[in-house]
Amino acid sequence: MNIFLFLIQEDSVAAVDTLTKSYSQKWEAANGLAESSAFIQAAASYDLIFIVLAVSLIIWLVLLFFIIRVDKKVSRLEQQIEETKNS
Repeated sequence: MNIFLFLIQEDSVAAVDTLTKSYSQKWEAANGLAESSAFIQAAASYDLIFIVLAVSLIIWLVLLFFIIRVDKKVSRLEQQIEETKNS
């Protein structure tokens, strides 16, 4: 029974290794990664979480800027409405 489980596990590992060896050179950036730009090298590394965090930070900052800008415009319009009511 244990030998059968070992053979199943060995076959699944072998299948993964076969796929990795078969398709590793077919990726577009597999051959020229060392000569590519720093951004491409960073994107191809295993630290992709930092890229995701940076992009999400940029999105949040843009949204914050937009909300502050809209708030200032609404405040100006409210002041103009109050001035016209008092006049």
